[in-house]
Amino acid sequence: MPMSFNLNVIEEFRANGGRVGGPFEGGDLLLLTTTGARSGRPHTVPLGYVRAEGLLLVVASAAGAPEHPQWYRNLLAHPVVRVELGTESFDTVAVPAEGDRRERLFAAVARKAPGYGDYQARTERELPVVVLERERPGTTPGGATPVVRTLADKLLEAHTWLRAQLRHVREEAHAQIPGRPAGFGLQLRQHCLAFCDGLTHHHTGEDTAVFPALARHHPELAGVLARLDEQHRAIGRIKEELVSLLAGIEITEPERLRTELDRMSAELEAHLDHEEAELLPLLAAVPFPPTGPAPVAPPDPDPDPAATGS
Repeated sequence: MPMSFNLNVIEEFRANGGRVGGPFEGGDLLLLTTTGARSGRPHTVPLGYVRAEGLLLVVASAAGAPEHPQWYRNLLAHPVVRVELGTESFDTVAVPAEGDRRERLFAAVARKAPGYGDYQARTERELPVVVLERERPGTTPGGATPVVRTLADKLLEAHTWLRAQLRHVREEAHAQIPGRPAGFGLQLRQHCLAFCDGLTHHHTGEDTAVFPALARHHPELAGVLARLDEQHRAIGRIKEELVSLLAGIEITEPERLRTELDRMSAELEAHLDHEEAELLPLLAAVPFPPTGPAPVAPPDPDPDPAATGS
């Protein structure tokens, strides 16, 4: 779609609680914000969506064009995306369906919106069906979302999200057939990248705002902050190793990836546990969001790379 047309639709969508006129009137429409694969800047597009099997789905059809749309290439590089649906706005991990699952979901989509079947007939390209997996950063396994009142609560929310993504990754890696040399697939890859992006965002917020503020107002924490800084660098190196491993995921031996994930998980869990033990008692006294001058200037450690690209 032409950029000016997209911008008009986006403006109308946001001004009217998700309702638009013209060719989209009465249709199921959402706004998807991805992070540019090369630019790192946020990119928003209006897209039709379909619900099937309890899932929120979008199809990278580009009206049957021979190449994937840019938003699809963006989410392959940065899986955490922002969705605006009606008056709601939330983050999801975008995971393209594969194999039999893709065939089943595409058939369900085409039954509800036959135009997608027409688009598929126009191109030799297999139209990707993308599952937008909604998972709130602080949601507990039972589904409850803890109330965030302090910076300690916000830190725990970010840590909960990171642990959940890492759990997804490890479960998917260990569910593979022993001895299978390839084909971990996009689900594992997308969750790995979502975890890596979220970890980078979280640590950047701590390194650039939380820790300097703590150092200014609490000089007695100098030793603790120095150790946490060292751990951040070590975790950063492990994360880069994982990214490199993912670049060759189709030819990587499964056991090697499992071993690396287990090693990374153990080191990350130890770091998160140490950080919580050292910082939560102090951060519990800092309101979030801030209501005025506070001992610590709190950033938002919530992993949301899709909303912060520039």
